[in-house]
Order: sequence, then C-alpha cells, then structure tokens
Amino acid sequence: MATQNPPVSQTSSFSTVFLIEMWERFGFYGMQVLMVTYMMKKLGFIDTKANLVWGAAAALIYATPAIGGWVGDKLIGTRRTMVTGAVVLALGYMMLWIPSDNPTLLYCSLGVIIVGNGFFKPNAGNLVRKIYEGDDVRIDSAFTIYYMAVNVGSMLSMTATPWIRDYVGAHYGDAMGWHTAFGACAVGLVLGLVNYWLMHRTLAHIGSPADEQRLKMNRVLALFGASLVLVFVSAFILQSLLAAKICVYLAGIVILGIFAHLIRNAEKSERSGLIAALVLTVQTIFFFIFYAQMATSLNLFAQKNVNLSFDVFGVHLFNWIPEQYQNLNAIWIVILSPVLVAIYNTLGRAGKDPSVATKFAFGFAAVALGFFMYGFGALSAVDGQVSSWTMIWGYGLYSLGELLVSGLGLAMIARYVPARMGGFMMGAYYVAVGISQYLGSVVANLAAMPENISSPVESLNIYVGLFNKLGFVGVGCTVIALVMLPLMNRLSRSHAEAHTPLPAVHSEEV
Repeated sequence: MATQNPPVSQTSSFSTVFLIEMWERFGFYGMQVLMVTYMMKKLGFIDTKANLVWGAAAALIYATPAIGGWVGDKLIGTRRTMVTGAVVLALGYMMLWIPSDNPTLLYCSLGVIIVGNGFFKPNAGNLVRKIYEGDDVRIDSAFTIYYMAVNVGSMLSMTATPWIRDYVGAHYGDAMGWHTAFGACAVGLVLGLVNYWLMHRTLAHIGSPADEQRLKMNRVLALFGASLVLVFVSAFILQSLLAAKICVYLAGIVILGIFAHLIRNAEKSERSGLIAALVLTVQTIFFFIFYAQMATSLNLFAQKNVNLSFDVFGVHLFNWIPEQYQNLNAIWIVILSPVLVAIYNTLGRAGKDPSVATKFAFGFAAVALGFFMYGFGALSAVDGQVSSWTMIWGYGLYSLGELLVSGLGLAMIARYVPARMGGFMMGAYYVAVGISQYLGSVVANLAAMPENISSPVESLNIYVGLFNKLGFVGVGCTVIALVMLPLMNRLSRSHAEAHTPLPAVHSEEV
C-alpha cells in the first residue's frame, strides 16, 4: 500500500511565500534607497534628470505586474512565474554589481529589474490568496502579515545597503562601495531562491492550472523573446525623457478611457461601484505623488539639510547615513499597522467602522501634516540643517497617511469592482499608481537646485518651499475628499443594495 505524504499546513505554504517575498523586497528597497544619489554622485546626473529617470523606472515597475499576472494565470503558471521573476531580479541586481559607471548598463539593469518585478509581484500575492482561498477568517490576517514581510525586508536593506556602500567605499574605493551595495541586493535574492528551493514542496498543491501542465517549449521561447524586447524597450524609455513622458501621459489617457468604457457598458447594479472605484483611484494617484518624494526630494533634502546626529534628551546615540532616513517609512508602518488594526476592530464591533472614503480623507490630512512638519522643523534649523527628529515625525505622519490610503487601495478594488473584471482592474490600478510615481518625480523637480546654490540655508528654503506647497495640496485633497463623502457614501450604499440578495420567497404547492 503506497504511503501518502502528510497534508501541508497553510502556515507552511504561507511561510515559503512570505520568506521569498521578504528577500525580494530586501533587494528592491536596497536598490531604491541608493539609486537617485548613485545617478547623481557616480554618473554625474543633475538632480532633475536623476529624479525623472527613477520616476520613469518606478512607473514601469508598477505597470509590468499587469502583464506578469496574465503570464502566471495563462502561460506558465503562478509558481513558475514567481520564481522566474526572482531569478530575473537577481540578474538585474548582479548587473548593477558590475563596477562600471556606464549609463547604458544602468538603463539595461533597470530594464531587467522592471521585467523581473512584473513576473514576481502579482504572482507572489496571488499564491497567498490561493493558499487561504475560502478561508475568509484567516485571509485578512495573512495579508496583514504578508504586508509586514515587505517592511521587514525593506527595513533590513535600507539600513544595510547605505552602510555597506560607506564601509566598503572607505576601505576599497568609492566605486567599489556603490557596486558592492547593489551586489548585496543580488545576494538577498539568491538567499531567497535557496530558501524557496528547500521549501518548495509546501507549495506543490498551490498555483494556477498552468502550473500542473508540462511546459511547452514554444511558449517558453516566446516569453523569453518578449521579455528581452521589453528589457530593451524599458532601457530606451529610461534614457529618453521625452519617450518616458509620452508613455506616461498615454497610459493615463488609456486608464481613464478604460474606466469610462466600463462604466458606460456596465449593468446598472455595477455602475455605482465602478464610479466609486474611479474616484478613489484618482485620490490614490494623488497620494502616490506624495509617496514618490521619499526616493527623490526627501532623499536629496536629507543629503543637504538634515543634521545627521541622532540625539535623545541631549545624549548622542549615532549618526544617520542620509539615505537611511527612508527606512523610517518601513519602521513607522510596522509600528502603526497593529494600532490601526486594533482601532478598526474596536470600531467595527461597535458598528462605527469608518468608510473607505472617510479613511482616505484622514489619510490625506495626515500626509499634509507630515509635509508641513518639515517647514515647522526649518523654523529651528541651525546653519540650514533641521533636526533628525523633524524627519522622524514627518515620516510618521506620512506613513500613517500611507496606511489609510495606499493600504486600502487594493481592498477598494476588491470591494467595488465586479469579480469578472477584478483581475483586469487590479492591473489598471497598478498602472495608475505607476503614472503617479512619474508625476511625483516631476513634482520633486520643483525643488531643483540652481547651479549657483551652495549654501545649506538657500537649499533649505527651496526644499521647504516645495514641502509647504505639498502640504497645502494635501489640505486641498482632504477638503475634496470630505466634500465628496456624501456622494461616496451614497454610491457605496447603492452598490451594497444592488449586491444584497433578495429574501427567499417560499410558495406553497397547490
């Protein structure tokens, strides 16, 4: 009698995806935290060009998962596509490891990373969804922990890679420092892949139907060829700022056209939900313009106008590396997530859980206060430098806004969009987020430094001017969100009523 393998627990399967996602985010955020300053300090880009190149790369990084999800569902399988994405990402970081300051190599490396992210990102999340399919009680908790994986990985890398760059650079030369730091991102992905190989049996029963089919060589070759083309197309877009601008604005028109077409042709019962999703998607785009400042204007602000000494009650603890301030976002997410979950649960039990639209309004208010915090900190600046605590509290408010807006974006799509178009709209949502990443880099260039600026006091005035403007835009977004609350609540009620089943009518047989 054949022995059967013991059933695999959901926790074991989840742990496998959790760990590879953690290492993937280690690689990505370790690269992101350095990229803009690398382009400026090693490749000689001016701040406006570095911001726009990264903005275009971020836009493509968010857009490609729409393709990768389809590849996983229909072509080679969810598991295979996720692993393929991790391998491609590792190759992209290895290319950045090469000690060369050739911009073409940078563009091609980012092109490989864009393709790898497109394969990895949607399929890792899809595996988590499949692991807990039908288990509504545990799926929310699973995705909360999964979101924590993102922040654990990013916290580790955003602390480590700037330190590796400085340590190796001090002992073996500046160029070696930069490329070794990027190499650490590749090592993280390799560790994630080794761990997956050791644990892959826990996912043998999870995946799409395509995972259970034998790979067809013609599909593999076609996918390889298409990926290679996409790498070079991405590299071309990144090196041509005009091409990037055209692609972003065309994508924006397409997304609006898609929403208009779906709303116009939807059934009456679906229309209110789609309109609500459109309004909240536009608000999300505005949020991600704020979010994009982390790697651009806030990063450059930390380079020039922040006192790197971290003191508590007058006692010096350590000195920050400027890029490490971006790590505050992940730290605050980890701190605030359980607090918000507890508040939501408490209000939910009392029947007073705020609507998604209300949470969006609170989120924009927090973002506005966060950007005003930098202007407030400038009032006590010494020699053009603000205290580290200004960054800590600014990022804290900004991260609270992220949890209230970005953290609910995908939940909003799931709630308001009909199931038959859910996958497609999830992809469209990510493309919209990508558009806002590029627009965020355009906004960051409003604080571009003129060549004759050398004094920290002068640069402080320029950056604070931008942050105060963003604060007022955040206030405007909050007011708009509050004014639209009655409409959003009406649309939400209409959507709920349209999807509430009618009570059963029992007829007696005659």
